[in-house]
Amino acid sequence: MELPLSDYRKMAVAEFDTTKLLAHAAQQAKDRGYDRFPIVDVDSHHYESESMSEILEYLDDPVLRQLMLSAGQANAKNNGVLPTGVGYQDMGGRVTRYPLRKMEKADGPQHRDITLTKRWMDCMGVDIAILFPTPMLQLGVHPQVEVEVALARAYNRWLCEKVLAKEPRLRSMLYLPFNDAEASFRMVQEFGRHEGVCGFMVTAARYRPVHHNSYMKTYALLEDLGLPLGFHAAYNWNDQSMSMLNRFISVHALGFTVHNMIHMANWIVNGLPERFPKLKVVWIESGLAWIPFMMQRFDNEYMMRSSEAPALKRPPSDYMREMFYTTQPMEMTDMGALETTMRMINAETQLMYSSDYPHWDFDLPSTIYDLPFLSETAKRNILGGNAIRLFNLKLPEKKLAQVA
Repeated sequence: MELPLSDYRKMAVAEFDTTKLLAHAAQQAKDRGYDRFPIVDVDSHHYESESMSEILEYLDDPVLRQLMLSAGQANAKNNGVLPTGVGYQDMGGRVTRYPLRKMEKADGPQHRDITLTKRWMDCMGVDIAILFPTPMLQLGVHPQVEVEVALARAYNRWLCEKVLAKEPRLRSMLYLPFNDAEASFRMVQEFGRHEGVCGFMVTAARYRPVHHNSYMKTYALLEDLGLPLGFHAAYNWNDQSMSMLNRFISVHALGFTVHNMIHMANWIVNGLPERFPKLKVVWIESGLAWIPFMMQRFDNEYMMRSSEAPALKRPPSDYMREMFYTTQPMEMTDMGALETTMRMINAETQLMYSSDYPHWDFDLPSTIYDLPFLSETAKRNILGGNAIRLFNLKLPEKKLAQVA
């Protein structure tokens, strides 16, 4: 006898648990001996929308706080606060991590985000995770700049106090409200030395040029503090060029690279690597296949028109090889092309593992560990060593001794 749909839903909730979803990942971690060396996940996520009522309490502006709290009550789907766009990231409901996450039990004294994050970390064999928001990745295209600034500060305060300060295994590159250069500068001043903060992050889906003079003092401050700056990729289907695409697969394939490519082009051609030689830059969640293309294309252009980039002392690819990249989503359809890509970007010292968990296209550490062309030293560097050095992370002495 076929059960009612409501009964199937109840059964699904009863069976849902991160440890069950990641049972095969846990077995991989055991079989490959991940406990022998440190693993750092440089790009993982939580759903800050689940804690939005807590976050909004950190808003300084009482009018905005009341408006957003009211909007959240009126629109339970997206809290009425964060921008939403057309997309199918949930894969038509087939990825149960999304709809059932709210129902997963997380009893105990720690914040729910800490409990759930450590649960998947332990399954995968991850020692430290750098945590990013999810819906807020679209906040850079919010029509109200003051809303981006207010939400960014409220989120950063909440994350620092409720999550980072309570769990040493969790870190974050805090959100910069990049549409307001002055607010971004103040954000680094306020949070740059906070416990658990290992850098700052710009959401790439936005339309402010990174070389504008108003950002220079923020870059200088980051350089002085020794904190990296990351550009986290995202898509915007409402972008004029992206709006010509009629399938989400196309938007996902191109959108997560285009914005980072534009920001990198401006960063290099306008000489920012020469102006801030000690500032480390990280390109997050845009894969790797686009990097060799940009290296070749811009080197070729530079040879013909170097007068338009007078601040550069070397070819663009030289600067790109000194930047840092995260692995996910790593294109693996052609092992030869991937091996060439890793050679071109100096992956052994510049590439850092990222899972992007719990998103639908996440990667396990085995995506790096199982690559046949990497040496043992390269695998350990990519899986943890490079991130430990870049972010100056503190691990237990036993783990630190195993860093290549």
